[in-house]
Amino acid sequence: MALDRISLTDFRNHAATELEATTQFNLLVGENGAGKTNILEALSLLAPGRGLRRAALADLVRSGGETGFGIGASLRQQQDEAVRLATYTDSPLPARRRVRINGADSSATGLGEWMAVTWLTPAMDGIFTGPAGDRRRYMDRLALALDPAHASHAARYDAALRERNRLLSDLREPESAWLDAVEAQMVQHGAALMQGRATLVDTLAVRLATMPAEPFARPALTYAPGAPGHADGLSQALFDNRRRDRAAQRTLAGPHRDELDVIHAAKRVPAAQSSTGEQKAMLVAMTLAHAALAAEGRASLLLLDEVAAHLDPVRRAALFDQLRTSGAQVWMTGTEMAPFSSIAADAAVWRVDAGGVERL
Repeated sequence: MALDRISLTDFRNHAATELEATTQFNLLVGENGAGKTNILEALSLLAPGRGLRRAALADLVRSGGETGFGIGASLRQQQDEAVRLATYTDSPLPARRRVRINGADSSATGLGEWMAVTWLTPAMDGIFTGPAGDRRRYMDRLALALDPAHASHAARYDAALRERNRLLSDLREPESAWLDAVEAQMVQHGAALMQGRATLVDTLAVRLATMPAEPFARPALTYAPGAPGHADGLSQALFDNRRRDRAAQRTLAGPHRDELDVIHAAKRVPAAQSSTGEQKAMLVAMTLAHAALAAEGRASLLLLDEVAAHLDPVRRAALFDQLRTSGAQVWMTGTEMAPFSSIAADAAVWRVDAGGVERL
């Protein structure tokens, strides 16, 4: 299964863009600022979550757009009729985006049941050295590509956490019954959230262990939970820490304190202390491993923004070789064709310029 007909309406700098994909490799080539990454961002919104830039919905509407943006795609299947996927907003200042599948109203979770989307962008290069919150969001994005319900657990846990923190910071002593109710929500969704992250890391680690150690540095992953990972343990931790948390005016234990520990497997060096090149290689390895997992049983989309240009020829050749067997439909961007010369004959290529596209 793969996407074939794709349309963007009033999205970023694209007034009306249409692409028809017929191959595994799809290349978007053009100058910086032409709108290549905007196409990848649109594709990333055919999945639960906020897309590869985590942008506010109002920022996605084309300047001058009067009704909001629209993204549509046809998911081609081997024998059955194609599935029509769409996400859109109906206002230049939207509160939420809407989803339709085969013409019927649905949800972002519904999109995730049809297709898994994985991406790698230059903005992710600092994920090993940045704040722990970036790695938690990274785990959640990978987890929801494998289990669409993960996004719902993350959103509902965050909402309950905000409510508990509000109660703890109030000048008045919060009622125990109200805390009990809020913590019950945190336990229900927090335990599922932690289980999803643990399953992701375990599954990804097994996949990575089967991959060659070179030319992409193989990472070793460890999930470090911020509280007991089962419902009873999380419930007890929240109850026991009420006095301490009220003094701090925030919740000090829970899945919002989780960490993803990554080390260079061969050198036994933390990823944060590895060279920039080694960090990039480990991130590519994790992306390839996850894309292969996501392609098991569902359509899988892999979005690579300016990746090939930043790899040496050996790693670039290895990347293309692994992409061929990944099972994913691949979309890549670049400012020129040279880095893609070895796959150009097998790829669909579009020239992107000022929000317009031309098939080459």
